[in-house]
Amino acid sequence: MTLTLAFPAIDPVAIHFGPLAIRWYALAYVAGLLIGWRYCLRLAARSPFAFTKEQIDDFLFWAIIGVILGGRIGYVLFYNFDFYAANPLQIFAVWRGGMSFHGGFLGVLIAGTLFARNRGIPFLALADVVAPAVPIGLFFGRIANFINGELFGRPSDLPWAIVFPGGGPVPRHPSQLYEAGLEGILLFLLLWFLVYRRGALEKPGVVTGAFFAGYGIARIVAEFFREPDMQIGFLAGGVTMGQVLSVPLVIAGVWLFLWARRRTPS
Repeated sequence: MTLTLAFPAIDPVAIHFGPLAIRWYALAYVAGLLIGWRYCLRLAARSPFAFTKEQIDDFLFWAIIGVILGGRIGYVLFYNFDFYAANPLQIFAVWRGGMSFHGGFLGVLIAGTLFARNRGIPFLALADVVAPAVPIGLFFGRIANFINGELFGRPSDLPWAIVFPGGGPVPRHPSQLYEAGLEGILLFLLLWFLVYRRGALEKPGVVTGAFFAGYGIARIVAEFFREPDMQIGFLAGGVTMGQVLSVPLVIAGVWLFLWARRRTPS
């Protein structure tokens, strides 16, 4: 008999204020942004470019817009285009879920480029301050995915497999927790090590390149345990959309990391 763990019956709604319901998923976004913002302030103080608190504060707003718009547009284009093409008004129903990390990543990348150009500050140096904080938001986001019982894993007979409410009677990998560990904790520690033990902020692009490659590798590995989105399934060769979108990140990250390491310290 296969041993499984019971899915913890945590209400996806954290707080009720009359008809208003605040979900754990929304709180995860808020926690990731606020804690990440505080961490960025600490990193900005270590940067040789001496970013001001006002610059980091201002960029927080740009980052929020980039995450929301990019994440939603990315999900529409990459994961469920046919549905939204037939139901375009549903694109605005963000409360029903549907966000893409890769879309949010592109959104923040564009926002950062525009912000740096607008303020006359070096983009890679800004990215190096922001990138180490992203795993904080990823960690909280994946925990919220677990609470919602969404983005669960493939069938498994491992002792820690869980029967998710929306995944049928079959025990599955808690892939959300795998991703929280890989994309959140492990990636955070890697970037922390580069910043605080290797002085990587002295060479703009090293930390950002490590983040690109580190996230891409973590996501590719996690996708081997995660059930593909039902509306897409497996792509040619048995790969998933998440893996396909992560390969360019790994390539770009490795190139940026090696290129930046060869540069003269700032």
